[in-house]
Amino acid sequence: MSSEPITGDHRFILFLLPLLCFIVHSSSQSDQRQILLKFKSTLQNSNSEVFNTWNGKTPICNFTGIVCNSDDLVKEINLSQQQLAGTLPFDSICSLKSLQKISLGANHLYGTISTHISNCTNLEYLDLGDNSFSGEVPDLSSLTQLKFLNLNLSGFSGSFPWKSIKNHTGLTFLSLGDNPFDRTPFPLEILKFRQLYSLYLSNCSIEGKIPEEIGNLSLLESLEISDSYLVGEIPVGITKLTKLQMLELYNNQLSGILPVGLSNLVNLAEFDVSTNNLEGDLSELRNLTKMESLQLFENNFSGRIPEEFGEFKFLTQFSIYDNKFTGELPAKIGSWADFEYIDVSQNFLTGPIPSDMCKMGKMEKLLMLENNFTGGFPETYADCSSLLRIRVSNNSLSGRVPDGIWSLPNIGMIDLAINQFEGQVAPNIGEAKSLTQLYLANNRFSGQLPVEISNVSTLVEIELVSNQFSGEIPSRIGNLKKLSKLHLQYNIFSGAIPESLGSCVSLDEINLAGNSFSGEIPATLGCLPTLNSLNLSGNKLSGMIPARLSSLKLSLIDLSNNMLIGRVPSALLLVAYNGSFAGNPGLCADGSKDLRQCSPVSNNSDHLKVAVYCFIAGALLLVLSLSCFLFMKLRQHDHKDPINRGYSWDVKKFHVLNINEDEILKSLKQENIIGKGGSGNVYKAVLGGGEQLAVKHMWKFVPDSGGRSSAVILPKGKSRWPEYEAEVAALSSLRHMNVVKLYCCISSEDSNLLVYEYMPNGNLWDRLHTYKKIEMDWNVRYEIAMGAARGLEYLHHACDRPVIHRDVKSSNILLDEEMKPKIADFGLAKIVQAEKVMDSTHVIAGTHGYIAPEYGYTCNVTEKSDIYSFGVVLMELVTGKKPVEPEFGENKDIVYWVHNEMRTKDNLIGLVDPNISKDVKEEAVKMLSIAVHCTMKIPTLRPSMRMVVKMLEEIEPNSLINVVIDKVGENVISQHKN
Repeated sequence: MSSEPITGDHRFILFLLPLLCFIVHSSSQSDQRQILLKFKSTLQNSNSEVFNTWNGKTPICNFTGIVCNSDDLVKEINLSQQQLAGTLPFDSICSLKSLQKISLGANHLYGTISTHISNCTNLEYLDLGDNSFSGEVPDLSSLTQLKFLNLNLSGFSGSFPWKSIKNHTGLTFLSLGDNPFDRTPFPLEILKFRQLYSLYLSNCSIEGKIPEEIGNLSLLESLEISDSYLVGEIPVGITKLTKLQMLELYNNQLSGILPVGLSNLVNLAEFDVSTNNLEGDLSELRNLTKMESLQLFENNFSGRIPEEFGEFKFLTQFSIYDNKFTGELPAKIGSWADFEYIDVSQNFLTGPIPSDMCKMGKMEKLLMLENNFTGGFPETYADCSSLLRIRVSNNSLSGRVPDGIWSLPNIGMIDLAINQFEGQVAPNIGEAKSLTQLYLANNRFSGQLPVEISNVSTLVEIELVSNQFSGEIPSRIGNLKKLSKLHLQYNIFSGAIPESLGSCVSLDEINLAGNSFSGEIPATLGCLPTLNSLNLSGNKLSGMIPARLSSLKLSLIDLSNNMLIGRVPSALLLVAYNGSFAGNPGLCADGSKDLRQCSPVSNNSDHLKVAVYCFIAGALLLVLSLSCFLFMKLRQHDHKDPINRGYSWDVKKFHVLNINEDEILKSLKQENIIGKGGSGNVYKAVLGGGEQLAVKHMWKFVPDSGGRSSAVILPKGKSRWPEYEAEVAALSSLRHMNVVKLYCCISSEDSNLLVYEYMPNGNLWDRLHTYKKIEMDWNVRYEIAMGAARGLEYLHHACDRPVIHRDVKSSNILLDEEMKPKIADFGLAKIVQAEKVMDSTHVIAGTHGYIAPEYGYTCNVTEKSDIYSFGVVLMELVTGKKPVEPEFGENKDIVYWVHNEMRTKDNLIGLVDPNISKDVKEEAVKMLSIAVHCTMKIPTLRPSMRMVVKMLEEIEPNSLINVVIDKVGENVISQHKN
């Protein structure tokens, strides 16, 4: 064979080819680098170190999170959970033609997803879940290679483009849940995805029936369509999904019985159909031996619990409360695996409590209230140190409670109420260092309340009503600084009410009625800053009613049927009902219809009566003299400079404003009061230059070691007023147009003053619900919602350390002269510490009707609790109703009412306040939908405040507005801007 000689031209070409390949490769690398650096630049606000390697020198395939193929072309972007913040430049990202995977889930990304995503035609894996995007999901029809699509909890709204993915038959994983999409029937396009092993469509507005053809998705291992609008029966087709390990359909409107053939799902480990309208028995579940978690609560199931459940070797969670089950529980239930909890409350179950559910030492909750269980409380649980909650109230249990129960180290709640338990509370209760709630009402407990209970500093509620407890209240009860409710009524307690009770600074309810307490009412009770209800009726108390009780902000007082004497303080008459002081012949009052008039002592009175009235007169004279003396001293003091004289004032300014402290102090007059709260009065102050300010005045009353209260000199830096400290700490560094401005704080040895900007239109509660109510059109309500949302977004996301308000409510949203809202009252606020996502408290913070449901089972405080409360405010704005109204039903609130109405009614316009114009009621319903998402029961399902703001922006009224308040202050209208 012969070959042609290599000519010079050939040699040149052979030399040139590698050079050209190198140039092309270098050019490709340069292009990819520019694309990735542009991607980095759009996320420059991220709090992440992930981009440290993304520079001009590091090879792109060594960039953190980047994976290349064998040709050094970018194949994957893996940056999930990296605290990324910003918008995504899909116009450049999709220029990476070899890109097969984008994983950006669990970040803080926002903005819309552009249509340029359609250029990522080789994508097989797309994860944008758990972010804060807005707008609609764009057309995805060109992404035909997709196998994995996760957009869960990402903020998208509008209509999902189901038709654009109808040909994506290679999908194996599809997760679109927890997004406020428009309501839509079950998408039939899904039935073509025969390769699916996981389908998550919870909380994304799926409605109607589940099609029988769901059974064709034979590879499904996980199917979740909860928190939706599903109706009808569970289709028999589901029984064909024999590979299913998880089936969750909770919180829908499903009805009928469990389908015959459900027993075919032998691999099922997690089954949750709670909160539906299902009925029938559980016979189809008796052979599902791999079951780990079984959630059937809030349905209409009936019949007996299958005995086979006692042989389930993997069962760790069992919740069937609020059904109609009968018979006994299987004796061995929960005894095999690391059983975590049982909740069979609100059924008709009988027999004994199974004794071995904590056999593996992992059980946390034993919840069996409102049944007809009998027998004693099993001794085996006395050693169950993992227990957090015991609730067996309203049964027919009897006998003594094992001593070890009282001292369980992690127990937070012991609820044994409404049974026939007897015996004493053991002294070892002092070792229960986590106990917050003790409910023993309506039993046969007896003996003295052990002194050691005063060592349980975590206690928040003590309820011992209707037992046979005797003896005195422990004198050291004042150690319980977190105690908010003390209910000891209808026992045989005796002796004096301890002075130290006035040291329980968190108390808001005291009920000692129907006992045999004697002696005088401790004056220290008048120092309890949050006391709301005081019932001492039906005892043997004597002496005069302490004048100091007049300083309390009570909504209920009952001192009837005692042996009290003297004049009833006039302030208490304002909160009393007709019988509050009845059964005390020695009491009198001026201007009361129910008590005799106070009058001079009669000459015909017997000696004892004369002595009593002389004593009263002398005491009154002494008080009057003391008052005159103090008045003169204060009057003299008013003429002195409070800063330069002996009474020193410390002033800290946070904004530039020429404030004269003397002008502030002189404004603290009764006629200047514009508001009252649990922590102090609020006054209006007008400075010489015409500036109007609001001043919150807090006295530093601190109980001493003896339980008495006085104004004391506090060591520098040792303030004992936590609400004052919280408010100053939270507000002093905040700068936002929708957060009330704190100009300065002024403190002395006995007072704290907080000086704010003045808000002439008061608060939103008054403008919606009280005699100060005004007509507000939809634009005004929207602007209030939007402004308040931006204020909370700032607190949660823009501060160096996020601030959790903990008391978001309409009365804490103040309105300026243009009806612009500002978040106020940070007395309960928590500043999140570095590297912590939550704080913990055993005192429930917040206001009834606004408190998130998780407070019922956890003490963790997160920003999600604020979001729940804000959702309630949105409901107020849309419906015009208060958080709690009789029409909602007993023990129901506006959240229950709105959720229920939106699930069961087709015409939602009827939920909107009639004062809102008809042509914008559709927009109001959209805001109500946002409110529903904010008030989801499960905190993780609630959107972030950043996402809430985006969702509200999506429903912004078409025109900008000016707000005008008419001269008589009765109407607020909006005018279109030209």
